[in-house]
Amino acid sequence: MPAERPPRGLTDLVVASFVALLLIANVAATKLIELGPHFSLGGVQILPLVTDGGAVLFPLTYILGDVLAEVYGLRQARRAIVLGFAMSALMSVTFLVVGMAPPASDWTLQDAWVSVLGFVPRIVVASLVAYLLGQLLNAWVLVVIKRRTGESRLWVRLLTSTVAGEFVDTLVFCTIAFGPLGVWMGGGSIPLPALINYIAVGFVYKVGVEAVLLPLTYRVIAAVKRREDADSGR
Repeated sequence: MPAERPPRGLTDLVVASFVALLLIANVAATKLIELGPHFSLGGVQILPLVTDGGAVLFPLTYILGDVLAEVYGLRQARRAIVLGFAMSALMSVTFLVVGMAPPASDWTLQDAWVSVLGFVPRIVVASLVAYLLGQLLNAWVLVVIKRRTGESRLWVRLLTSTVAGEFVDTLVFCTIAFGPLGVWMGGGSIPLPALINYIAVGFVYKVGVEAVLLPLTYRVIAAVKRREDADSGR
């Protein structure tokens, strides 16, 4: 496999976009969403579909993670992932400190602010652990497949890495945030049928988004590679 590319002109842009999407998705994930009427089959909840607000943008972090791993290699992808982890942890601590600070006497939104952005240990732990494991696995699988296939079969490594990473990410987050592990951390849990639905919908949706956006991912990777090649030739 060719040597990893050193960071160049577009690296900061890709990493900044990656971290920004991650932080926005983490805040949006505090809201659970149900879509459709109630319907169960054999004790398994089919409807409503259960997801969270993070599903709107979070799949895009995997696309940018693929770009980092494909163009720059595992080392640069790992650095971006660790940076995202650190910024997410910093965001959580900041929300904790701000939530604990005494509100102004004429500010009446303290309870609302804390209920949305307050430090919820199980949500924070779930988000950070799931993100770290999922993204690192995604990057590692992509690079390992590339070592065997070279530059060919990009779609194979993109989809395979996404399936592996998103499965671990979704399973870990849902189990800790709203499953039995959440109870151990002092939180509640949703019923098992709803939890299974939550995991399944989240996984299928995230993988589906990347599959649909595969042509766009191809173009982004190609554009970044052309730009980096042009910069290296200066």
